[in-house]
Amino acid sequence: MSKRAFDLVFSAAGLLVLSPLLLILAALVKLADGGPVIFRQRRVGQSGRIFSMLKFRSMVPGAERLGPSITKDGDPRITAAGRFLRKTKLDELPQLWNVLVGDMSFVGPRPELPKYVENYTIEQRRVLELKPGITDLATLQFRNEEQLLTKSAEPARRAGTDADDMERFYLEYCVPRKIELNLAYAKRANLWSDVVIILRTLFLFGTRPATRAHPSTT
Repeated sequence: MSKRAFDLVFSAAGLLVLSPLLLILAALVKLADGGPVIFRQRRVGQSGRIFSMLKFRSMVPGAERLGPSITKDGDPRITAAGRFLRKTKLDELPQLWNVLVGDMSFVGPRPELPKYVENYTIEQRRVLELKPGITDLATLQFRNEEQLLTKSAEPARRAGTDADDMERFYLEYCVPRKIELNLAYAKRANLWSDVVIILRTLFLFGTRPATRAHPSTT
């Protein structure tokens, strides 16, 4: 089975089987504050193509205008329902649609915001040859990223520059290491390695809380 066939079959099956859960989660988000259920954000996909990545909204409406593009542990913009969705990674489930229509794959580099991709070196832009995914090796290694970013910004918090420090740390420390992991993955990627990454992701986030630092994870 090819990677695309795998994505088609299991994304369609996932949307069908999980439809009751998707409806429950949609109601949870809607009832929390009456705002939109789905958050759409422009991300950079394969070959630099821009697409709209979908998530269940986990932050207050308009959160991207109220703070930095990345979130830290305890960000006040995150709703009560959003904290649950993020800890369980259930906010990512709408991306099954992105996989079905071909914007994403189950496994591949997490798609970044255009403003971050603009800072890529020529070597780093090689990662754009890969189709972005719901999970990857970097997702597993940086599963506690929000806590990491919170610690990186602590020295500047009192000066009111913690948001700038977080963005700088994300770009200078996190992004290069994620790209290294994904370029290494590309050299030996096959369907079996993808299945292993998916199973590791399900086990990891199904058995322990996850904290992340995603670009504007509303």
